[in-house]
Amino acid sequence: MSDETPLSALRRAMPALPPRLREAARYVARYDYDAATRSMRELAQAAGTNPATFTRLAQALGYSGWEPLRDALIEARRNGPETPFSGRLQQAASRPPGAPPPTAHLPTEMLAADLASLSQLDPGPILPAATALHEAPRIWIAGYRSCRAVAQLLHYQLRLFRPDSVRLVGGAGPEDLDLGDFRAGDAVVLIGFMPYSRSIVVAARMAHAAGCTMIALADRADAPMATCASHLLLFEAERTPAFFPSLTGALTVAQALAATTFSLGGEAALLSLRETESRLAALSAYMPDQDPPS
Repeated sequence: MSDETPLSALRRAMPALPPRLREAARYVARYDYDAATRSMRELAQAAGTNPATFTRLAQALGYSGWEPLRDALIEARRNGPETPFSGRLQQAASRPPGAPPPTAHLPTEMLAADLASLSQLDPGPILPAATALHEAPRIWIAGYRSCRAVAQLLHYQLRLFRPDSVRLVGGAGPEDLDLGDFRAGDAVVLIGFMPYSRSIVVAARMAHAAGCTMIALADRADAPMATCASHLLLFEAERTPAFFPSLTGALTVAQALAATTFSLGGEAALLSLRETESRLAALSAYMPDQDPPS
């Protein structure tokens, strides 16, 4: 077996699997904790299939049977991302003797890494995703922990011209009430990077169950909230030499998504934006332009 995690291998193999095995794989990907902790018989009963299906699934992934795959899932959880940020510093700490300390070079290296990451962004999927937002009666934005900043930015920009139909999950009340309000036809933007928060996975499951159009803004194609997404917008998070993954790409993609959605709205979006600007002006939200002090 390769260094690839069992869940990553499962998601990568999923499109090529026969339908019954694909459904079993999808269940394991969604409920990996159950797969690691329940017996094969219990898992099959919960998934609505038979135990032999999970044996064949494991064999399709290169394991001799279900138990070796289950052991791999348990081991992967045991070696989970307990130190996802401080662990990134190990490579810097093991620099060759005589090498200059990284601190002096860190700002330059970080900016160079972000520039390189931005150059690799694919603009192609943004227009279809923006079209889905434009056509949806309601838009939900879900992002947690550090991704909350990206979600808030996207929510703010979209609300400038769609003030009544864009909502931030958990922004105005309990998160579970918002998740329970998902409806078929709604568009749900799910933002996350490794290590993925449990909350974003729950939001993805709820959006899928409700029949929403899912747009994943993620660092990997096999991200758990991207499995059932209709649109995938990828960004690079790991390239930075800093202790924390970079959100520069995510912010850039989010802004491009908002701008494209606005452009699709035409005159109606422009009129709504001007109405928002008028309200902001009436509230004196911004300082007037002034000459700099002499």
